Amino acid sequence: MTRLVASSTVPWIPVTHRLDVLLADALPPAGQTTSAFAFVSDQAGRTLLTCVDREGRGWDIPGGHLEPGESATDAAVRELYEETGLRLPASALSIFAWQRIELLDPPPAGYRYPSLTYMAMFRAVLPGPGAPTSPPTGSESTRADWLSVAEIERRCAGNTWLALLDGR
Repeated sequence: MTRLVASSTVPWIPVTHRLDVLLADALPPAGQTTSAFAFVSDQAGRTLLTCVDREGRGWDIPGGHLEPGESATDAAVRELYEETGLRLPASALSIFAWQRIELLDPPPAGYRYPSLTYMAMFRAVLPGPGAPTSPPTGSESTRADWLSVAEIERRCAGNTWLALLDGR
């Protein structure tokens, strides 16, 4: 079952497109999934975010591109560790949403994604308070922190995944 939560466009896609945020209880199509993200919350209701200071990226949910042959779940586990230092087993993550991007015009020359792609969104809830954590040496991330919903909304205004914070 999937349910549309929000639709938008984003400036980082160079042609006319639609980005849909959907709640989902199953993985998106594997061959079209390009990225995976991990929403990890603690018992206090805080969510673990990562910060990349370069390129104006700022605070975001940990996640990124799948490597060749990697499953979306494994990518979410890897990216979570690489960007925050938090290690969770794949069994701790469950799929709960997707972002679906559909290009409505032909892709420009050199565009590296298909006309229809998915970003898998996983969730985990820790049984207690989230312990302090930091990205490992060599990470593109400069820091990680457990943030309240209000703080996330302040630091991440405009991010398409904000509608997923409360699992609407």
